[in-house]
Amino acid sequence: MTTSPEAVERQAMALDAEDRARLAEVLLESLHTEVEGIARDWKAEIETRVAAYGRGEVQLVEAADVFAEARRLPR
Repeated sequence: MTTSPEAVERQAMALDAEDRARLAEVLLESLHTEVEGIARDWKAEIETRVAAYGRGEVQLVEAADVFAEARRLPR
């Protein structure tokens, strides 16, 4: 059975200050790890795209052109 975020929050708030601080550190560290993974994935994607451009496999499109085309699309 899953515990709701609200239930976890109530349980966490019942902890003493030291335990809440330790829990906060663990939770923040878990977010940091996820952000690092996302940053690593984007760095690899950027490197792949730059290399493809360097090999002449893709061409650049001006941002203004992309936004103009997006505005023309039906919503």
